[in-house]
Formats: sequence, C-alpha cells, structure tokens
Amino acid sequence: MAQLSAKGEKKYAELQDAIAESYGVKRASKMFAVEASVAQELNDAITAKADFLERINIIPVSEIKGEKVFIGVNGPVTGRTNTKTADRQAKDASALENTTYELVDTQSDVGLPYAKIDAWAKFPDFQDRYSAAVQKRIAQDRIVIGFHGKTAAPQTDLDANPKLQDVNKGWLQQLREDAPQQVLKEGKNAGMITLGAGGDYANLDALVHDTKQMVDEILREDGDLVAIIGSDLLAADKAKLYTKQGDTPTEKERIENAQVIATYGGLPAFSVPNFPVNAVLVTSWDNLSIYYQDTSWRKQTVDNPKRSRVEDYNSRNEGYVIEQMEKIALTENVELVVA
Repeated sequence: MAQLSAKGEKKYAELQDAIAESYGVKRASKMFAVEASVAQELNDAITAKADFLERINIIPVSEIKGEKVFIGVNGPVTGRTNTKTADRQAKDASALENTTYELVDTQSDVGLPYAKIDAWAKFPDFQDRYSAAVQKRIAQDRIVIGFHGKTAAPQTDLDANPKLQDVNKGWLQQLREDAPQQVLKEGKNAGMITLGAGGDYANLDALVHDTKQMVDEILREDGDLVAIIGSDLLAADKAKLYTKQGDTPTEKERIENAQVIATYGGLPAFSVPNFPVNAVLVTSWDNLSIYYQDTSWRKQTVDNPKRSRVEDYNSRNEGYVIEQMEKIALTENVELVVA
C-alpha cells in the first residue's frame, strides 16, 4: 500500500494544523461547521480562481429558500403627478414571477494523490498550493453546473453526467423551463439553428443580434448586456479571419490577440470556460448569481491510505439564480454550415 513520504507526511501534518487554526477548530480531520465570516473568505478565494465568477454575483444568504437578493426594476419609474388633483403613486416595476430561490446540498469532495502531495512537499508554499488546487476545482465545477446543470438528483452519477448535469439546475435550464420564449433552438431545420452561407444566419453578428431581440425591450438598451459565445462558433469565425488576413504578420497577431472583433451584434463578446460550444447567451453579468447558505458550509480533510490520497470534503447549500428572467436570452443547438 502506497504511503506519503516522510517529507510529505510532515507537510500534510502541518497543513492539518494550519487548517484547524484557520477555521478555529481543534482538528481538521473531523467534520466541522465553518463560521459564516470564514465561509465568506473561503468563497472569495474560490471566486478568485475563475475570472467568470468574479464578474457575476456570489451571494451568501441565511435561508435555504427565500426572495432573490437583486430583484431588478423592469420598467420606467420616472414621471410626474399633479399633486393638486392626485396622490403620487410609487410604481411597482419589479417582476411578479420568478422572484424566489431554493438551494440544495452540494458536495465538492477533492482527492489529491500522495504522489502530488509528495511533489509539492518541497515547496515552501505547500499549503497555498494545496488550497489553490481544491479551490480551483470547486470554482470550475460551479461554472460547469451553471451552464450544464439540469436537475438536482438525490444521488448523482458522474459517469452518466460528466458535465454535472444532475448536481443542480443551472441558469440555462432555468431559462428553458421558466421563459422558453427567450430560447431559440431551431430554425428551418428541426432541432438546430444553422450558421453560415445558406443557413438560418449568415454570420455570427446576425445570430447575436437576434438573440438580443429576445431580451425584454425595456431592458435591451440598458447598456450592460454582453454576449457569451461558444468556443466552436468563435473558432469558426476566427478561422475566416485567418483565411482572409492570416498571411499578413501584423493581422495574424491581432487575430490571435482577439483584437480584430471585440463585439458581435453590437454587444461586447466573451468566451467563458465550460460554456456550451454551440450556443450564444445574452444577458448582463450581474443578472447571473450563485447563492450559498452562509451557515451551511461543512469541511473535513482526511488521509485515506486505502486510496493512496488525501481527501478534502466540502459541502454547502447552494443554488443558481437568474435575477431578472426578462433580461436573458439563449440561442442553442447551433450547427455550422460547411461550405
């Protein structure tokens, strides 16, 4: 049976002591509840591991079920009342539906093989490397679930759902269910949208433009909308630029630095890791949120010689929230037309 090297074992023992001290507990090897203030720091550290998470909202809440934190204003509130003849009336411009959230138990359990622990043991920043590895994986999983999650199964199956489709209901699935009129998924051909010469859309600009038109007209021109574009669609568009200008060194460099086209359909365009490769999402960054219950985080770090690894168990109640359903639109199942 494999075991940690002497140096690795020493570093791991120091890590256990450091975790216990950081979280204010006697032993990190025993499951413990993380204080709300410390859970906030932990979530901040996880968020910092992914640029996308830093752009959206990661919100601590006190209840498993409740009202959304940021319920936006859906219409104009400015006007004038002749108070000589009438009372001023506050306008209720918030959405009347889709204003609640619900969190589910979410477990992020990371195993680090002894070989990796031993390899890191020589570094003075061993503890930082260890924490960063765990936090980075949790950060990426949060993004994967947000874009691919469809259900919250009592027992998840990673083999059957490699994109964590059964861990939680993500933003895209909520949009499909709660506002199907804002999801475009087929054109002239059933089950797909075709992009390219002779297709439903001649180019990506037109596709993004039409996706934007599914956002409520009151919110469409707020100036904060962005287009998140799947990597396959961006790659195909970039390939066209290479074909036209790739032989010119200065132009090739600009293409590779993504400086040629910064917008599509009049919106700033972004590529987000783990976003569906053949889809376009139009919304604002602050319209996407992840809520977690601030008193629900549980943690334990143990040595498991039966699997020749160190295991870091993390659980919390977590959920995905679209703050304003009227301010988001999706085009999916996009197929490229091959010339």
